[in-house]
Amino acid sequence: MPSGADSREKSSGVRRVLSGILIANIVVVAVKFAVGLETNSLAVFGDALQSSVDSANNLFAIVVVRVAAKAPDEEHPYGHAKFETLGALLIALLLALSIFELVRGAIARLVAGAPTLDVSSTALVLLVFTLVINIAVVWFETRAGRRLGSDLLLADALHTRTDVFITLGVLGGLALARSGLAWADPTLALVVAVLVGRAGYQILRRSLPTLVDERAFDRSTIQQEAEQVDGVVSAYAIRSRRAGDRRFAELTIAVDGNFNVASAHRIADQVEDRLRVTLQLDEVTVHVEPC
Repeated sequence: MPSGADSREKSSGVRRVLSGILIANIVVVAVKFAVGLETNSLAVFGDALQSSVDSANNLFAIVVVRVAAKAPDEEHPYGHAKFETLGALLIALLLALSIFELVRGAIARLVAGAPTLDVSSTALVLLVFTLVINIAVVWFETRAGRRLGSDLLLADALHTRTDVFITLGVLGGLALARSGLAWADPTLALVVAVLVGRAGYQILRRSLPTLVDERAFDRSTIQQEAEQVDGVVSAYAIRSRRAGDRRFAELTIAVDGNFNVASAHRIADQVEDRLRVTLQLDEVTVHVEPC
């Protein structure tokens, strides 16, 4: 099982990654809002709003990760890892708010008639600059999330990956608007909303199983591993779950009723050790019953 030092090291690593990404996101937000003000583009403002959500998430996540790294206590005997998953769900909530505002503004412009946009070459170059930053952030954060086993970093990387596609779409919309097709801007804003919704769905699909204690392993997988240990007649009443990157399992094993307490306890220890190694479980609770 990971030690308290390991948890603190992971927390520190995640916070360092988030701090660096926060700086990059602030630069991106400032540039996009400046371009939005210059061009009066709804799609650009939507893109800037999306990126500002990234910055807010980074600030929140730095706090959440510190809490999630706390050692188990009397009120949270399984630790605080689920706080990190809650942070990922907050990202999904903020995405939903972004979708609402974007769709509302786009429909209003399509109904009332989209204004003609004045798009300069400088504005396009600045958006390309933000695109390059976002691509670098996605690559860096995805690698760090996998290395550190962080749901929060991986969820945030998904969000930023959506920013990449959004900015690509916005660039295309501005190019069309520059050629006189004013409707392209609000239409692209609706496309942006769909991409944001897709990212939110992916985050929910990744986070909800942890919060509702979906099994970490199939029951038969744990049963087969446990019954490989000499002295185990059968394994049953098997449960497993995840909390962040930690995995827990609980099971009952049947042993020969003629075994003394010390022998039965030794077999239970062997089952625990085997499951920790083969399935990389962090905590295993084994109950022993006479056969």
